[in-house]
Amino acid sequence: MPDGSGWLGWCAPGALAVLVALAVDHWAGEPPMRWHPVVWMGKALGWFGPRIAPKAETGRDLKSFWLAALVWWALTAIVLIVSFALQNAVAQAVQHLQLPMWSAGLLLGLLLKPLLAWRMLRGEVQAVEAALGQSLAAGRARLAWLVSRDVAQLTETQVRESAIESLAENLSDSVVAPLFWFAVAGLPGAALYRLANTADAMWGYPGVRGSGDAARYWQWAGKWAARADDVLSWLPARITALLLALWAAGLSVRTLAREAQQTPSPNSGWPMAAMALALGVRLGKPGIYQLHAAGRAATATDTVLACDLASKVVVAIAALSLVAMISIVFL
Repeated sequence: MPDGSGWLGWCAPGALAVLVALAVDHWAGEPPMRWHPVVWMGKALGWFGPRIAPKAETGRDLKSFWLAALVWWALTAIVLIVSFALQNAVAQAVQHLQLPMWSAGLLLGLLLKPLLAWRMLRGEVQAVEAALGQSLAAGRARLAWLVSRDVAQLTETQVRESAIESLAENLSDSVVAPLFWFAVAGLPGAALYRLANTADAMWGYPGVRGSGDAARYWQWAGKWAARADDVLSWLPARITALLLALWAAGLSVRTLAREAQQTPSPNSGWPMAAMALALGVRLGKPGIYQLHAAGRAATATDTVLACDLASKVVVAIAALSLVAMISIVFL
């Protein structure tokens, strides 16, 4: 049994951990909120947020920028220390108790599972489609659980488009990126990514968020979180897009890149554009951007196809992670 001091020694159990994490996700879904590490991250970010961002719009606010960056790094340090300690504790327990190698993969997989969320993502998208089958109002209400945009004026097609877009974007954020960073840096890598992505979701959108006394201005306070997530998501977003594109016959990387640039985000446009092109549908945010404008309107069948396509990407990224980690063992 490797001593666990480096990630190289964890490649074999790490490969098993990927399978365990996805199996637990498939059969059990998310752990209770009180035990969920991403929920803990969100609570910490939520506590610091009102103490960092100003209540009113400001000009160039370097104080808020650097204060938010300092808190981000402090929380990052805590997450890295805790996740490394847990990974090392598994190594020590397996070594001292002389347990078989697979037990390390099992324990590590249980720790990895809360850092990815495929079953929940797919279920939420399917729930939007089911709600649309009842009424437009029900579909809008269900979509509001999934996206941050204003849903009050969306048509049925736009509600469906938004759900499919969210599926594509979060396929990268909630599955591909955590597995990518796990393969690169073990449990600390996956945990760091989920903190960065959660911070971006809570702090990274510019302008005023919230209302009344809870309203805060994030133009400067959220810049560090947004840029950190951009960096960590850059490669996973493009991997997700390329895996989606594999299932679209004749789709060129040049066409994909051109469509991806229609969105303000440097990353989220890639998986969303790939999904639009793969399905042959239009996707967009009213008044902001439109992907694959020549495509047709999305139908209920496209939601099913989108979920099936995303499932294939999950299988593909799991296989790539396994190959990458197992290959290192034999190199």
